[in-house]
Amino acid sequence: MWLMKLTLAVAGLYAVVVAVAYVLQSWLIFPAGFAAFGPDLPAGARHVELATEDGERVVLVRLPSRQAVVEPRPLLLGFAGNAWNADALALMLHQLFPEHEVAALHYRGYAPSGGSPSAAALFEDARRAHDHLTTDAKAGIVAIGLSLGASVAVDLAAARPLRGIVMVTPFDSLSELAAHHYPWLPVRLLLRHRMEAAGALRHLDVPAAIIIAEHDTIVPAARSAPLREAARDLRSHIAIAAGHNDLYGHPDFAGALRASVAAVTHD
Repeated sequence: MWLMKLTLAVAGLYAVVVAVAYVLQSWLIFPAGFAAFGPDLPAGARHVELATEDGERVVLVRLPSRQAVVEPRPLLLGFAGNAWNADALALMLHQLFPEHEVAALHYRGYAPSGGSPSAAALFEDARRAHDHLTTDAKAGIVAIGLSLGASVAVDLAAARPLRGIVMVTPFDSLSELAAHHYPWLPVRLLLRHRMEAAGALRHLDVPAAIIIAEHDTIVPAARSAPLREAARDLRSHIAIAAGHNDLYGHPDFAGALRASVAAVTHD
């Protein structure tokens, strides 16, 4: 009898954990509060509000190029990781690519954007941002996605014409990544947010570049490798001896990102 009671207690506790994981998954995937504070931006920066179909507002930050160029350069459209502030990403790109205009999207639910984040909302808003920018992007748009943002960049490439995509520490599938980190949970059944970057990339001819962190424990090699295999026009693949979060401070990162953008824009 005691064994049955113990079994039922353990099963009940597991059911509670599963229920909590199901309810909290949006917060775990999109921790918007961690991205609430961004840096001060230089003169010339603009925050543009874009209206969604359901009456929310998402904010796109735009920074003009700092250098005059003879030939038009592609506009760089950044999609941050799940705990990044879009202003911080825009500023980083602005500093690394002074010859390009840059933009970055504040995801739905990430201040100052309104609403609630979801995979579908991020994909939809990325298309909205692209459509707003395309008139000014005479040389096309290159999407640069970091971690979760790489999945947004791939989905955008499937829906809109892009000059190229650069994926930094990307994962092949959100469900497979979640299953790697939570093997004791039925995450493939619980997950409401679908991001299947490798599957989408297999059908695209867009020039692509990948940067991975060799010591990444958040997006391990098993989850980034399928993207390399899926890319039909892979122009560059660079591995840097860093972890997922300290990659951006590594001395090789700036050069790798510039080389990746050059690779996808070279005809």
